[in-house]
Amino acid sequence: MKGYSVRFWRLVLMFLVCTLVFLPGGATTGVTADKGKRPDASAWVEANYEKHEYRVSMRDGAKLHTAVYTPRDASRTYPFLMFRTPYTCSPYGEEKYPKHLRPGKPMWEEGFIMVFQDVRGRFMSEGDFVNMTPHIDEKKDDHDVDESSDTYDTIDWLLANVANHNGRVGQWGISYPGFYTAAGMIDSHPALKASSPQAPIADWFFDDFHHHGAFFLPHTVGFFKSFGVARPELTKEWPDRLKYGTPDGYQFYMDLGPLSNVNEKYYHEEIAFWNESIKHPNHDEFWKRRDLLPHLNNVTSAVLTVGGWFDAEDLYGPLQIYRQVEKRNPDATNMIVMGPWSHGGWSRGKGDHLGNVHFDGNWSEDYQTNVELPFFKHYLKGEGEHGLPEAMMFETGVNQWRRFDEWPPSDATAGTIHFQAGGSLSFEEALSRRAYDQFVSDPEKPVPFTEEVAIGMTRAYMTDDQRFAGRRPDVLVYQTEVLEEDVTLAGPIVANLWVSTTGTSADWIVKVIDVLPSDTEDNEYTRDGMRMGGYQMMVRSEVIRGRFRNSYEHPEAFVPNEPTNVRLPLQDVLHTFQKGHRMMVQIQSTWFPLVDRNPQRYVDNIFMASEGDFQKSTHRVFCTGPHATTLEVQILPVELVPESEEAPAANGEGDSD
Repeated sequence: MKGYSVRFWRLVLMFLVCTLVFLPGGATTGVTADKGKRPDASAWVEANYEKHEYRVSMRDGAKLHTAVYTPRDASRTYPFLMFRTPYTCSPYGEEKYPKHLRPGKPMWEEGFIMVFQDVRGRFMSEGDFVNMTPHIDEKKDDHDVDESSDTYDTIDWLLANVANHNGRVGQWGISYPGFYTAAGMIDSHPALKASSPQAPIADWFFDDFHHHGAFFLPHTVGFFKSFGVARPELTKEWPDRLKYGTPDGYQFYMDLGPLSNVNEKYYHEEIAFWNESIKHPNHDEFWKRRDLLPHLNNVTSAVLTVGGWFDAEDLYGPLQIYRQVEKRNPDATNMIVMGPWSHGGWSRGKGDHLGNVHFDGNWSEDYQTNVELPFFKHYLKGEGEHGLPEAMMFETGVNQWRRFDEWPPSDATAGTIHFQAGGSLSFEEALSRRAYDQFVSDPEKPVPFTEEVAIGMTRAYMTDDQRFAGRRPDVLVYQTEVLEEDVTLAGPIVANLWVSTTGTSADWIVKVIDVLPSDTEDNEYTRDGMRMGGYQMMVRSEVIRGRFRNSYEHPEAFVPNEPTNVRLPLQDVLHTFQKGHRMMVQIQSTWFPLVDRNPQRYVDNIFMASEGDFQKSTHRVFCTGPHATTLEVQILPVELVPESEEAPAANGEGDSD
């Protein structure tokens, strides 16, 4: 077939072999496997599982709505698999069964006691809901409750009140439920044997709604218009969503004007978390109390953290939770899987492509069968070896899985990529003929983050072709010569920027891009009007609100025209820039409407800025001498990967937020 290599078919063959080796037999599980296709799964679940709903009491007396699905085959015992969520554990009613299987049919066919719970204060659970519930390290009495204690109390209740269990409990969740999974493994209950936080939120000042203090506008405003509505009494229904009246998010948010207009036009003072959070533009105690990372202690369950390299919402969370569990719990079994997925992509779709970029395999199904299932079977049923390394990471660019004993890899070496004024990028330091490049940044004409007409944050923007942006005068473009050999970046990337502005405030966006050769053929996912020849695939990108360059707690204005250092961590990658490709970096100061507009005149709180605060500014990026801008990377030695490592040799899966 056109565009498919011999290596691709070798990957397909290995996937089939792995599937035959690890796929569990339905006859041994006590749950009947359904070989046919159904419009929904509810009839299958009802035939194989019995549903009960309970009001589970916490130590402070609050009762949490909990749905329990028990295999109808009572000839054996089963472990619990728990999912705690703020997004409703519907369908409600013991006679109603779910149409869609979470965490995926392989897990249901295997046979677990599936537990779904509305977290405190959401939908049908009592109590007060608190976003990113602050963890209490030292609980003095039964009124000191958090997600760790609610998880502990729920497990206690399940063990005492549900029949036919084997005394072992696992938990999992994606996105916000991933946060509850991670919080629930702190001070682990003795029966909690396996935890899988997937795309977990860790700290809202650095991922999801903020990135280094920059505000992710459409993602946040659209979400809280529904999620943030007060729930004065128990309910089974979602509040109304934001009515945009247009598919054009760029124009919608330009018409919004400053963030101070959000309440007047759309929230009408009804979203309590918005009202509270906009009072805290800096990384103060309000945000620090909602940072889960310093509290990931006393984790005794096995941990499998899962993420996607192209997760537009929560890339920071899985990488940092893995690192903190490793640091704070040296004796814990701690593993991480990072695949070629968008947010929760391993639980929806095939994982074979994102936007125009293809990944040569059905990696979502493979993950569900050969990663997630063996992990939970091993730790909850004591069956089989899970076969997982500490870090199983997908290498984009060449589309293969790599297995590492630690992450970042110990054999990666530090490297520096140098910028040269005029647009060159090199691993060798070069003397520029001029000291800097400059551009005019205009908040009234911000750089769009995507070519698509979309109302929100698109899933595929993280692999989008960046030619549309690089052709604008307010985007600086630097690229290498055509690479003469493969270059594999593995681990963190840090942009060490030297910049100045004629204003007093600015954001800085850095994008690392893989430029494909001009003769690259289109693939089956190439969209109409797009061509892969010369495609500029975004590999990693990040933004920092420049006021936080020295401290997230104590912001500082820029001194006009003064060269200033801004260090921007871009998150980890595992990507090979192949021989014949180019490496590109784009630098800009607006990224709209993904990130709100910086007025470029310093104000204490951008959420309170007025129309008159927005101004054009000229920004410079310096490239020579003591003010040389560089990219700090980790480079993996080029080596042939054994065929046995080209496809995952274990499995997993998940659900969306």
